[in-house]
Amino acid sequence: MTSDSPSAQPPADGPRAAVRRRAVLGAAAAVPVLAALTTTASAAQTAPTAPAAPDAAKKRGKQSRLQAGGDLGPNVIVFDPSTPGIQAKLDEVFARQEADQFGPGRYQFFFKPGTYHGLNAQLGFYTSISGLGLSPDDTTINGDVTVDAGWFDGNATQNFWRSAENLALVPVNGTNRWAVAQAAPFRRMHIRGGLNLAPAGYGWASGGYIADSRIDGVVGPYSQQQWYTRDSSVGGWTNAVWNMVFSGVEGAPAQSFPEPPYTTLARTPISREKPFLYLDGAGYRVFLPALRRDARGVTWGNGTPRGTSLPLDRFYVAKPGDSAATLNQALGQGLNLLLTPGIYHIDQPIRVNRAGTVVLGLGYATLIPDNGATALQVADVDGVRLAGFLVDAGPVNSRTLVEIGPNGASRDHSADPITVQDVFIRIGGAGPGKATTSMVINARHTIVDHTWIWRADHGEGVGWETNRCDYGVVVNGHDVLATGLFVEHFNKYDVQWNGERGRTIFFQNEKAYDAPNQAAIQNGSIKGYAAYKVGDRVTTHEGWGMGSYCYYNVNPTIVQHHGFAAPNRPGVRFHHLLVVSLSGNGQYECVINDTGAPTSGTNTVPSKVVSYP
Repeated sequence: MTSDSPSAQPPADGPRAAVRRRAVLGAAAAVPVLAALTTTASAAQTAPTAPAAPDAAKKRGKQSRLQAGGDLGPNVIVFDPSTPGIQAKLDEVFARQEADQFGPGRYQFFFKPGTYHGLNAQLGFYTSISGLGLSPDDTTINGDVTVDAGWFDGNATQNFWRSAENLALVPVNGTNRWAVAQAAPFRRMHIRGGLNLAPAGYGWASGGYIADSRIDGVVGPYSQQQWYTRDSSVGGWTNAVWNMVFSGVEGAPAQSFPEPPYTTLARTPISREKPFLYLDGAGYRVFLPALRRDARGVTWGNGTPRGTSLPLDRFYVAKPGDSAATLNQALGQGLNLLLTPGIYHIDQPIRVNRAGTVVLGLGYATLIPDNGATALQVADVDGVRLAGFLVDAGPVNSRTLVEIGPNGASRDHSADPITVQDVFIRIGGAGPGKATTSMVINARHTIVDHTWIWRADHGEGVGWETNRCDYGVVVNGHDVLATGLFVEHFNKYDVQWNGERGRTIFFQNEKAYDAPNQAAIQNGSIKGYAAYKVGDRVTTHEGWGMGSYCYYNVNPTIVQHHGFAAPNRPGVRFHHLLVVSLSGNGQYECVINDTGAPTSGTNTVPSKVVSYP
């Protein structure tokens, strides 16, 4: 993959103080408008537990056939309404995970269908909570699923990597608090009340994503900078700060960008909800929701949802310690992959070659490629579904971390696209990590539905060269759709889109904080690489509700020419763009190409373009 413009080689970065993410986001934007766990989940015994240590057998010259199904491991914790001590177990995990931003803990809570009373499930890092019914209303919690920011002094901008799915909630005080940042999806939820997206005290917040959910009451984002809601129903929406985007949402506010900054599409052109685990009698199955076109509203609530399902004995239930060879052997046997919570070191790509394969993670299962390997590669085949896992770059540079389709992929997948949902990528933060490109999408008609691809700005192993990654997402395939695209802090282009007929609904970006000087980001004669670059040869492209922010805190004198760059052609269109200088740490000269007013001063006021060209 080559860039459109050569870049001067940046000098090695010098000593740098630890950066607290968005520590000074800009007061104007943030002022509020107002011990090992012992419980183990057991899957239905439709198949024996997978044999221990399959790699040892291969070392002895044998390759025993892997068995599917089986136990879900110690970090999948399943409750039913009669389980004693549910709140104590929830609190035990939260105490471990509340502030453990880069630690190894990974947890999945499942609630069997039924009614639960008096619970408050506070979610920390790498914790997922889900119901096990076919509908959210099969599993009702009279209580709350809470994310707040007490661990970070009321600042919610680092509340990453946690999720809620497939539950009905009746909040104790009428409103549930979900004050999250990136990589924290809220899917298939029914809130019988209101939803507050801000932390207590209404401190800074930078989310977020809702899909296939019904909120009977009002959603209050308050201090949230931006948010994307897809194919849902809301009883109202209180306000907007910078960029609130809706597609296919019943009850969404009317489009009014630039003031207030609402971008509202009546329907989502194509969508397919994330696969999920559920109980069918005593046995686990994975439901595969059907593809929808011109989607609006939730997929559930009117009888059995549309889609198909697979029993657990069609999955290899992977455990931390399984090698890439074992995972590939399972795929070669025609099995799907269920990645149970934990960290997986892999020394070769996980190769998904069979059409219709499902790779589903639980509890933020994490893949770390060793020795410069690519973590996962998908062939040019129909219907692959990737969902619910994190890829963490290793210390040896990987050319790519995730590849969707091989170079030159050209097959038509419009009837059964590849979907990439809640697949998150991180370079640095948990330790040194490097890659050249995080995600490459070569396969046509791919749907990327909610991702956060992040070159770390804080944590361990962070620095301009220490966790270098030039490109966040490169799209070469045609007819690709991104809904909820969060990509931040890359050394060159955050997104480089070369395929035809691409579409993005909602984009959130920050440019890299840690550029040492102007020369380090120079793109030939252009000051800085755009956050979102459409290739010079592209004739058709469209985007809605897109923002790029700069916070050059290492060198606040840096100037970024624009946030967006694209050919000036009638078929290349953008709606509702903005750029923001966070407290004057760097500035933008334009919004897109040479269009749009410059940012200035320290007041964190967006510069906006309603339509381009």
